[in-house]
Amino acid sequence: MTIRSGYDDDLRLAHVIADQVDSVTMARFKALDLRVETKPDLTPVSDADRTAEEVIRAQLARARPRDAVHGEEFADTGRGPRQWVIDPIDGTKNFIRGVPVWATLIALVDAGQPVLGVVSAPALGRRWWAATGSGAWTGRSLAAATRLHVSGVGDLSDASLSYSSLTGWEDRGRLDSFLDLTRKVWRTRAYGDFWSYMLVAEGAVDLACEPELELHDMAALVPIVTEAGGRFTSIKGVPGPFGGSALVSNALLHDAALQILDPLLDD
Repeated sequence: MTIRSGYDDDLRLAHVIADQVDSVTMARFKALDLRVETKPDLTPVSDADRTAEEVIRAQLARARPRDAVHGEEFADTGRGPRQWVIDPIDGTKNFIRGVPVWATLIALVDAGQPVLGVVSAPALGRRWWAATGSGAWTGRSLAAATRLHVSGVGDLSDASLSYSSLTGWEDRGRLDSFLDLTRKVWRTRAYGDFWSYMLVAEGAVDLACEPELELHDMAALVPIVTEAGGRFTSIKGVPGPFGGSALVSNALLHDAALQILDPLLDD
């Protein structure tokens, strides 16, 4: 990887932090004494989630003390145009059941725009990353990486769609429109969570969507998808990770998918 951007130092730092967190999370993955609690929103959290976020916050406090931090498990800290957005374990339900599809998400939002993202999935032996202007990459290190690019599929009838579950669409009153989309594509698979979006960036999947997500679920994904040539909006067409949901595509299929998921978009 030789392409440089204005966030090279931040990207190197994010990789160093991801290396440290991978050691923490892998040590607790499938641990017999893993402690799991239920948060007020009824979602699970493990001691690994909290420890991983504490490690990230401690490193950022030392290396980027002037930057703000927003995470899933603890209160926001700091103020200013630069904010790190972290999800210590995206896919906690998989983590606590011993399913290897989970990842640590580290993003930098600068002046309101996600400019850097690292997604590290140590149980899969995979990592993806991007910074604005540097392209999107996957590999085991900055020095040993393969550049990513989205697919060239241009018709929904030829497209592969990934999602997380049907429950969220039903709870949001959008199940009918989602099922309509599934009937128009060639193939559907529920790869789920971060992995759906990384597969879009790799060109293995053409569309991915979820009806309800938080900023920490999405911020790290945006630079990777867009630097790979894809498009990232909410299911109502709001660009980036600020619309409370996600529709991610190879860009060629995006408008057609939006019209199905939100047919009143142009009214």
